[in-house]
Amino acid sequence: MSKIGKINISIPEKVKVILLGDDMNIEGPFGKQSIKINLDVFDLNINEGKDISIKPKKLDESTKRLWGMNRSLINNAIIGSNTGFEKILELSGVGYRAALKGKQLNLQLGFSHDINFDIPSDINILVEKQTVIKITGINKQKVGMIASQIKSFRPPEPYKGKGIREKGQYVLKKEGKKK
Repeated sequence: MSKIGKINISIPEKVKVILLGDDMNIEGPFGKQSIKINLDVFDLNINEGKDISIKPKKLDESTKRLWGMNRSLINNAIIGSNTGFEKILELSGVGYRAALKGKQLNLQLGFSHDINFDIPSDINILVEKQTVIKITGINKQKVGMIASQIKSFRPPEPYKGKGIREKGQYVLKKEGKKK
């Protein structure tokens, strides 16, 4: 039995969930999302627009693996269309700064050149200070992927801690050379 899969998903008042064949359309104040669900494997019950339950038709090893994942995908789509997801990145280092230039994020990270990152259409990026980047969107996977791509330009190094890190991320610092 899947611990996560058994939990019902509550639907907020502002969100509409419509099941059309194998496609589940979720519409909320932040936007629309569509998820494909294999109805040959799972039973999906929408109770009066208040909550959703998902159960496998036949319980075996392969459906146990997919049960919790499908429930999490539906839940993330509902949360994303209702409130959205956000990641906050911090730049730490002398001369490290970020700026928005149209549809590009311009990063100065101590290299001899600036890095220009193209922002996808369904992701919003705000530069609150020169050293704080806020990434928001309705798709949790895309928000995390964009944050990971930006962090990969300059991961935090272990000696001084310079680099791009998520807010609240702990970087284990190493001791330098001794004489």
